[in-house]
Amino acid sequence: MTDVKAAIRAFVLANYLQGEAPDTLSDSTPLQTSGILDSMATLGLAEFIQREFGVELDIYDMSPESFDRITDMATVVARKQALQQTAR
Repeated sequence: MTDVKAAIRAFVLANYLQGEAPDTLSDSTPLQTSGILDSMATLGLAEFIQREFGVELDIYDMSPESFDRITDMATVVARKQALQQTAR
């Protein structure tokens, strides 16, 4: 899960927080509810996560309740990957 968090953090820093120091973005920083990510940015991040980790996200996966912090996103990825393993 650490690699997932690191990849998400790098993507957010590169695309939505250019020039910010990496240590300013913690795993628990709220991204949607703080306004760092708007709806278009959330969709861009979701596309990155789907492509990078081979999971398919639905609208419920991207809600602020389950997709606001890096920790939340990594949990969604882990859950989706586990479901894919179970389905095989």
